[in-house]
Amino acid sequence: MGTKTVDEAVDANGTEAKSDEETVNATKTDEAPDAEVEETGNAEAEDAEDQDDLDAEALEGEDTPEAEKGAPGVGQGAAAVVSAGLGVVSLTGSWVATVAAARETLVGQLGTSSTASVAKQVKEVYGDAWATTALVGGLFALAALIVGVVVLVRPAFGAPGKPQAAWIKSVAWAGVSLGVIGLVLAVAKYSDIILGLPSTS
Repeated sequence: MGTKTVDEAVDANGTEAKSDEETVNATKTDEAPDAEVEETGNAEAEDAEDQDDLDAEALEGEDTPEAEKGAPGVGQGAAAVVSAGLGVVSLTGSWVATVAAARETLVGQLGTSSTASVAKQVKEVYGDAWATTALVGGLFALAALIVGVVVLVRPAFGAPGKPQAAWIKSVAWAGVSLGVIGLVLAVAKYSDIILGLPSTS
């Protein structure tokens, strides 16, 4: 009977020990899913953040071409090129100046009699035509100067924080410079300061 009591005690201790082990194992088993859920949640959160970053980069990549298409620098660059082109035309001449000079020559020939003095004939046939050429060149030079100045001062009236491209400034300054040179030469020729009529005396 004492042995049975010991056995029962042993059995009771064994059962209690087993019960404790099962309790510990059950506790660990219960904690493991929580840890897995927490790790899974962290992984999903990181994946979501990565996906948001990729979406943001994709949106930025899609917006860049549209921003470039609507950039105000396109019009300013075109105007700068026009200014430089007008400056070159004012110095080299144009078909407008050629036609205007030829017309003035014809008018001088028709309006001058054969009995007029040589000085008058030279002035009416040649002098007025050269003055007309200088006038047309001066108009092109003035247009180049105005367009170039408008391009240079345009950023002051635009959106702040958007500097003008360096090449636009360079081309606009070239147009202004050519316009000034062409205007000075046109005025000098029109007033006979340079390349005046030859003496007929």
